[in-house]
Amino acid sequence: MRVIKEFALSPAIKGTFFSWNGKYIVKLESGNLEQVYKVSETEIGGLEALEIWVFSPEFISGVQRQFESMDACMDPLFD
Repeated sequence: MRVIKEFALSPAIKGTFFSWNGKYIVKLESGNLEQVYKVSETEIGGLEALEIWVFSPEFISGVQRQFESMDACMDPLFD
């Protein structure tokens, strides 16, 4: 797996683009939580298109909601 780029999706979300086995892998981290998305390199049309998708307001909003949901699942463990 090859690291292509590291970036900040927001102040609380760190991201990394990887390339592996004909796929782009988008790994997003917030605290102790992680989301991973795999996209075929042939379906997305290149790194520039992947960046447009990842930095779109709709994607960022969905990622933030998912992290909030994941965090809520973790809360009972630490009560």
